[in-house]
Amino acid sequence: MDKSDREQHDQFLRLFMEHEEMLRLFVRSLLFSGEESREVMQEVAIVLWRKFDSSLDRMSFRRWAFGVARMEALAFRRDRARDRHLFGDDVAELLGQEICNESKGLERQRNVLETCVEKLRPDQRELLQSAYQPGAKMKKMAEELKCTSMTLYKKLHRIRMQLMECTQRELAAEECL
Repeated sequence: MDKSDREQHDQFLRLFMEHEEMLRLFVRSLLFSGEESREVMQEVAIVLWRKFDSSLDRMSFRRWAFGVARMEALAFRRDRARDRHLFGDDVAELLGQEICNESKGLERQRNVLETCVEKLRPDQRELLQSAYQPGAKMKKMAEELKCTSMTLYKKLHRIRMQLMECTQRELAAEECL
C-alpha cells in the first residue's frame, strides 16, 4: 500500500468510525434482529470502502453513508421478503427518516455537552471523568478524595446540574440563530 492509499484508508476509517454507531442504530431500526443488522453492516462497510471518495467531507460522508446503509437494508429486506416479521417498506422508510432526524439532534446535543464539559474547571472535569470510567467505584473514589460517598455524590450532582444548565443555554442560543 503506497502513501496515498494509506492516507485514503486512514481518512475512510476516521469518517467511518465517527459515524459507525449511528449507522448501526439506523440499520438496526430497519431490520428485525441484531444478527440481520450485523450482516447488513458488514455489507455497508464493504460498499462504503469500495466506493469511497476521498473528496467527501464529514457531512457529505454522513449523508452518503446513511444512503448506502438504507439501500443495503432495503436490499436485504427484499431478499428476505417472505418473512412475515418484517415491516413494510413504507414503515421502514419512515423509521429510517426518523432515526436520521433524531441522530442529527443527538449529535448536536453531544457536541454541545462536550463544549460544556470543556468549560468546567479542571478539577471538576477530572472528577467527572473518574466517576464515569468503566468500573469506577464511588466508595473507593470517596476514600481517595478523603470525603464521604454522600459528599462525592453531591459534588457530582452539582457538576451534572451545571452541565444540564449549560447545554440547555447553548441549545436555546443555537435555536435563536
